[in-house]
Amino acid sequence: MTRTKTLSFLTAAAAGALLAACAVGPKAPEAALPTSGTGGFVGAANPAVTAAAPARDDWWRLYDDPTLDGLIRQAFAENNELEAAFANLRAVRASLSEARVGRFPSTTTSAQAQRSRASAATVTGLPAGEDAPEIDTYDVGLSASYEVDLFGRVESTIRAARADARAAEAALATVQVSVAAETARAYADVCSANAQIAVAERTLELQRNTANLTQTLLDGGAGTGLDVASARAALAQTAATLPTLRASRNEALFRLATLTGRTPAEADRAAAACVRPPQLSRPIPVGDGAALLARRPDVRQAEANLAAAAARVNVATANLYPQISLGGSFGSTALESSELGDDQNYRFSFGPLISWSFPNVFAARAQIQAAGARSDAALATFDQTVLTALQETETALSNYANELDRRAALTEARDQAARAATLSRQRFNAGADSFLVVLDAERTQAAADAALAQSDALVTTYQIALFRALAGGWQAES
Repeated sequence: MTRTKTLSFLTAAAAGALLAACAVGPKAPEAALPTSGTGGFVGAANPAVTAAAPARDDWWRLYDDPTLDGLIRQAFAENNELEAAFANLRAVRASLSEARVGRFPSTTTSAQAQRSRASAATVTGLPAGEDAPEIDTYDVGLSASYEVDLFGRVESTIRAARADARAAEAALATVQVSVAAETARAYADVCSANAQIAVAERTLELQRNTANLTQTLLDGGAGTGLDVASARAALAQTAATLPTLRASRNEALFRLATLTGRTPAEADRAAAACVRPPQLSRPIPVGDGAALLARRPDVRQAEANLAAAAARVNVATANLYPQISLGGSFGSTALESSELGDDQNYRFSFGPLISWSFPNVFAARAQIQAAGARSDAALATFDQTVLTALQETETALSNYANELDRRAALTEARDQAARAATLSRQRFNAGADSFLVVLDAERTQAAADAALAQSDALVTTYQIALFRALAGGWQAES
């Protein structure tokens, strides 16, 4: 199906859940998501860049980088945001267990021993001036009550709690996707900064040699002060880029340490030593639009929130009707504790209890309207989440494909700039060109090297952004 048809299908299914919520008792259908489809992405037309194979959960293994594998494994084990999401999930699941208890009778046991004395004024036949006798009373009993869910209030409450649990699971998966992507990006940023530092240091060494050469020529009477000043200016400009690059590397390294549950002082040394951002040697498997919507945790979370809102409309509607409970009790009451087991001291009661807040019917209808409005909002949020998922994926595909083209052009520019710099030095040594031509050629080569190093970093950044948009980093069964 096309993306437009996919979105229409999802919206129709979600709307069905919303409309069904107006009924009392019957289960409202959930907004079903397709698990397969043939709709492709606009930005996935180049087979050299992307593949139609299903997207991978463990996408970082495509880089074949053991250091990256270890960092993400540690992040999944130690990241504090993940730990908080796990705790939230446990809390929501406990609430679901609490809601399920509504299907079963509630029981109460009691045991009581009491000494009492009535007022003398209330005791008939008591001689004037005498106190009423003190009486000991002993009682043990068991009582139980069960709500007859004729109008679906209990079942709808359970469905809402179950949908809340699914939403919490999806929220956890969203954090997992984020942690995997951010860990990989922080590692790639460290590697990219080191690569750019290496380029700047090579350029610095070349320009330092050039500056020394101009000074030697000036000392020998063959050069000019202008050549020396120009060479030293280019050297200082390149040197000025190093502190910024080192600060960027340290920032990424500290960010990586935080993501993996470490302090900045405990930053991974293997990551700090990386000198080239991770690269892919194969097309990225992206699957199709329908599969994307089925796997994106934020879409799943929005769908679960919609189901919960629809179920709560049922709960609010059921409050318009009477609540019917069946209750009973059994026990024994005696004046002596040894007589609690006597046949004549047993007691029991059984009967239905009907409660109906009829005077508050207007408040109940207001609650229904509020629940319906929240369900409308959940439906709109669901639609927007689907659109955002598609937009993020298409944007990531476009950025990645275009940066690959840009890197190819920058690679050609770097190669030609290096050739021009070599030729300019040869012509200067032969006396055919002035030294300013050499300086200009070297400046062009340095700029081309730096631009290519930055493009390498962007390629990896856009790859990771694409993997994140494809919701890689979590497993449905986890």
